[in-house]
Amino acid sequence: MENWLTICHTQDLVPNTGVCAEIAQQQVAIFYCERNAKLYALSNYDPIGKANVMSRGIIGSIEGQPCVASPLYKQHFNLETGVCLEEPEFQLTPYSVREQGGVIQVQVPTELAA
Repeated sequence: MENWLTICHTQDLVPNTGVCAEIAQQQVAIFYCERNAKLYALSNYDPIGKANVMSRGIIGSIEGQPCVASPLYKQHFNLETGVCLEEPEFQLTPYSVREQGGVIQVQVPTELAA
């Protein structure tokens, strides 16, 4: 079952920065990467710094992989998979995200949709 939650309007996103939204009592960081015109969504909780700050991270790429740098200790997390590049034992939860009719939507995982 598809369960998409509207977060904001497309024009509300600032290119190459993140925004935070609450989805089923979970903070989710949403990023619009202007260079490849793609949207990404990951959990906002930095498991290394132990704080909800990922939406404030700087996005870029390392060896062709799109990533976001934690604003706390600067570890890089892959925007597609959520895996930490420096410490792969740490991972952010990736979420499906889309632009639909001028709005940004994130898919609520089945286990959180109850």
